[in-house]
Amino acid sequence: MTTHLDGPELLALHGRALDRFGRLVRAVPDDGWQAPTPCTDWTVRRLVGHLTSEQLWVPDLLAGATVAEIGDRYDGDVLGDDPVAAWTAAADAARAAFAEPGALHRTVDLSYGRRRADGYAREMTVDAIVHAWDLAQGIGADARIDPAAADFALHELGPQSGALAASGLFADAVPVPADAPPGDRLLGLVGRDPAHPFGRR
Repeated sequence: MTTHLDGPELLALHGRALDRFGRLVRAVPDDGWQAPTPCTDWTVRRLVGHLTSEQLWVPDLLAGATVAEIGDRYDGDVLGDDPVAAWTAAADAARAAFAEPGALHRTVDLSYGRRRADGYAREMTVDAIVHAWDLAQGIGADARIDPAAADFALHELGPQSGALAASGLFADAVPVPADAPPGDRLLGLVGRDPAHPFGRR
């Protein structure tokens, strides 16, 4: 079971999560960017833009910049005329920043306070894992979550389960069977219904 990871193993899982999301970005059909996703009010383009913006923050934060210093630099449409190229450049830069010697031992300034960079990397990995499912649903691709990635995300989020919905970042948890696959249990925990990705019609 993949649970708490550090160092090279964490970087490897983070890289696989980015790769998975990137494959889905490249698979978006030309007429698919305005398609809905399980994220309420987010089209495929807005979802990809959100993840791309998050990657753009990584090099600056790891270099010691504060949230206030970065300000609105990555607000708005960061995808431009070539969403695939924008995502790829941002993800590559984020991956390289986390992989710098000693980077995971730095402290970064996040919106909710200061945190060690390896915790930030775990947070970003979970985000990519969950949103890859959202994107896959939005474009009609295979949305299955790798069990090891799901186990990792469950381990990260489990201690916060009571506060996830209250944070405003997640919908209320969706009940799933206790013996459900780890991917389904992860989705339920973060307010997604694996049986009804776009809600009950």
